[in-house]
Amino acid sequence: MRLGMKLTLAFLVVGLLGVALVALLAGQTTQSLFRQFNFDQYRAGLVSRLQTYFSEHQGWVGIADEMPRIEGFPSDRPAPARPPGILTLTDSNGTVVAAGMGYRLGERVPEQDLAQANAIEVDGQTVGWMLTARERFADSPAEAALVGRINTALALGAVGAVLLSLVVGVVLARALSRPIQELTAATRAVAEGNLSQKVEVRSHDELGQLAASFNLMSERLARVQNLRRQMTADIAHELRTPLSLVLGHADAIEEGTLPPTPETMAVIRDEALRLERLIDDLLTLSHADAGELRFTPRLARPSLLLEEAARAFQTQASQKDIHLTVDPAEDAGEAWLDPDRMGQVLRNLLSNALRHTPAHGEIRLSAARSGESVEMRVSDTGPGIAPEDLPHVFERLYRADRSRTRESGGSGLGLAIARSIVASHGGTISAESTFGEGTTIVIRLPLGDRATNGEGSPA
Repeated sequence: MRLGMKLTLAFLVVGLLGVALVALLAGQTTQSLFRQFNFDQYRAGLVSRLQTYFSEHQGWVGIADEMPRIEGFPSDRPAPARPPGILTLTDSNGTVVAAGMGYRLGERVPEQDLAQANAIEVDGQTVGWMLTARERFADSPAEAALVGRINTALALGAVGAVLLSLVVGVVLARALSRPIQELTAATRAVAEGNLSQKVEVRSHDELGQLAASFNLMSERLARVQNLRRQMTADIAHELRTPLSLVLGHADAIEEGTLPPTPETMAVIRDEALRLERLIDDLLTLSHADAGELRFTPRLARPSLLLEEAARAFQTQASQKDIHLTVDPAEDAGEAWLDPDRMGQVLRNLLSNALRHTPAHGEIRLSAARSGESVEMRVSDTGPGIAPEDLPHVFERLYRADRSRTRESGGSGLGLAIARSIVASHGGTISAESTFGEGTTIVIRLPLGDRATNGEGSPA
């Protein structure tokens, strides 16, 4: 059974039960109140007639014989049988002077019964008590017909309310099931590979939030798919260039058109090493994504890591006439980190900085404490990064300058690897750059009380 039909039936059943309960209670209440109203009117008339009788006769003498006339039952209402009747009259002392309701003449009515009786007062004096029995007061045919008409009207109203609840149930069921049906169809399309699916957000309730979440998921899946396709194409391109050079040189040597000189062999070796580095970087990224990078964290001073990285690249910097310095930091603090992995990050950053910084430029390394974090900075005076490229520099194989060769541009995976390693330490990495003036890469790691569990995630 479809959800819309289930909701419609649920609304119908709830409406039917509610209307039936309301109609039943309303009918009973209306009938009871109507009868009580008639009886109260009748009882008030009795009290008035009894007061008149007492005033005319100066007592209750002969009242028992006059009771049928005083009760004044209309011709269409059945007169009560005596002595059960609906009325008992006593004098001021509670002695029965007109029997009914099971009492006998001369009998003394108990005080608790008199407490429920109506007082008969003449000139401010209580001259008697009237006890009445509501349950023995029968409806006249006209009153019974009126009650029947009232019950019929309630029944018709109940039927109308049920039909209205059915219509409202159908409308609400469709309103509730339509977004779910759209989500179901869109989900099936996504499962079949169509990731461009969107559903209309019709409200701000839970269904609307579900639709918005689905749209966000679909958008992100489409973006991931596009990135995967682009990455596959980029990897194929990056592998093809050095592989073509290796195969081209090998074929030329085999055909005798190129002598196997040391220079030729060096070209082949360099391209093979570039292939090896690219494959190593890809493996590192895949391990990072799978959480399989091994870490051996310990308390270490980031400032010492910066000094070690600077010493490792000092010769290359001097050869390019680049000034490489490390700012002293007296109280940068310690962080839980794997020195080898974090050294790998710093080497990637320094390699990029040296590649992009022109001669007579400057690369500055610094470490400082910032709140509950240790902040490491690698700044250069290179050409900087354009604002539109800055958000993408940590993406895999992303290059701001598409014309840059791999010889000068690296593998395009170094910053992606750096981001994965820093994230595995519970830290963040970001880029700050002014186009034409230089770039600063900022690494923030939590201070001393956070560690990693040896699998690449914080302990």
